[in-house]
Amino acid sequence: MAPRVVLVGPMGSGKSAVGALLAQRLGVALRDTDADVEAAAGRSVAEVFAAEGEAGFRRREQDAVHAALAEHDGVLSLGGGAVLSEAVRSALAGHRVVLLRAGWASVAQRLAGDATRPLLAGDGGSARARWEALLAARRPLYEAVATAAVDTDGLAPREVADRVQVALAAAGGPGQSASTTSR
Repeated sequence: MAPRVVLVGPMGSGKSAVGALLAQRLGVALRDTDADVEAAAGRSVAEVFAAEGEAGFRRREQDAVHAALAEHDGVLSLGGGAVLSEAVRSALAGHRVVLLRAGWASVAQRLAGDATRPLLAGDGGSARARWEALLAARRPLYEAVATAAVDTDGLAPREVADRVQVALAAAGGPGQSASTTSR
């Protein structure tokens, strides 16, 4: 058993919204590892960060990713920092992994009013500076695990889902229609 597609990318790139559309189109379930962490911990991601720190959250996240890769055959959405784990990056080998790329302007619109992102909160500096620093550190990791990449800037979730399906078709994904994609 393996997911049909694994979505990776920075927070605010649209993984949850696009994942839900893809799952609906493919007639499969969407699984989100942040939701898995919340269910296992019995509290929100922000509360896990507050109680256990980032290291505690990352341990839980790694466990959630490994379980989902072994148990789930639908669409899988990973948290933005899941690729920080070498074990997660290794586990993604052989899976169809699509990187959703986004710039700050799009992310700022998507995350406007969202106070649930612990890595964007905090003292000193702007949310933009923190997001851009996270992206700079993670971009090579996203690219290393991705079998395809789709730009999301200026696109509605359905348009991104269309492009993901095209990318999957180009990579030989099951039940996908061929067209064009951006990389």
